[in-house]
Amino acid sequence: MTTTDAANSGVHPRFAEALEELGLGELQGRIRRFPDATRTAAEAAAAIGCELSQICKSLIFVAWGSPLVERGRELGEGVPVLVLMDGASRVDVERVRQELGAGEVTRARAGVVRETTGYAIGGVPPFGHRTATRVLADRSLLNHDTVWAAAGTPHTVFPMDPRTLIAHAGGTLVDVHEQPR
Repeated sequence: MTTTDAANSGVHPRFAEALEELGLGELQGRIRRFPDATRTAAEAAAAIGCELSQICKSLIFVAWGSPLVERGRELGEGVPVLVLMDGASRVDVERVRQELGAGEVTRARAGVVRETTGYAIGGVPPFGHRTATRVLADRSLLNHDTVWAAAGTPHTVFPMDPRTLIAHAGGTLVDVHEQPR
């Protein structure tokens, strides 16, 4: 699929290129496009007709003071980190901080998300980003045979086995979801 074909089909051109580079070109035929945006996990689950926990959220955080993510940078600079989380769970930022050995972790602002990934919030896929980032994938994603993730726009999603998705994202399996109280 050419960049023009991808744009005409609703597939984000950067994401279409990433699929080809990863040898996943056939996945383009499984991407679903919705007339209304599915910016939230709940909207995506409702549009797909799946469980909320089958949605894979791609969330960007910024970590400061972590030797695990700041190699080649001056310690103390904020570094973007991608967290893949099931749609029914929330990220426990303290657990992310501990996992990274960081001094502080915060949710990234919209400009940082777009600069880091090349995509707008609500459409960030788990891979195919503008820049390479450290990826943490919550184990809760493995509770399903198939999960659905954004395909580069708030209108598109694709299905994939969670282990395959995490592998293509270069993710490390962790437990960073909030625990029930």
